[in-house]
Amino acid sequence: MATGLSILLIDDEEDFIRTLAARLELRGMRPRTAFSGMQGLEELEREAPDVVLLDMRMPALSGIDVLRRIRAARPELPVMIITGHCSEQDRDQALELGVQGYYSKPVPFDELLGSLRVLQDPSGGGLPRIRAVG
Repeated sequence: MATGLSILLIDDEEDFIRTLAARLELRGMRPRTAFSGMQGLEELEREAPDVVLLDMRMPALSGIDVLRRIRAARPELPVMIITGHCSEQDRDQALELGVQGYYSKPVPFDELLGSLRVLQDPSGGGLPRIRAVG
């Protein structure tokens, strides 16, 4: 893909998400940021990304709530969870909702980047159903 993978990062930790977006951009990807679940859903309405990186714990609208809405509207859209505070119940729910990756903060950037690059390779067949790290 000549223009790079379009990634929507949804996380209320602004410093973390800005840093991650900058690192992804340096590697040829096209990140967009949203600092709340509601803002993330609004960004999805504006322009669908190739993949969503989603935090689980956010005020007002949790990652699980956002994930359920994404699955209802766009079941085929790849979603990977990036979280620092997640219970086993949250993780199980995310797995049941078919996330393609699950990363604990601090994010193992090289592994995340590898998973994202699988999406860029049209011959690669897309991401496996789940990749849990951390």
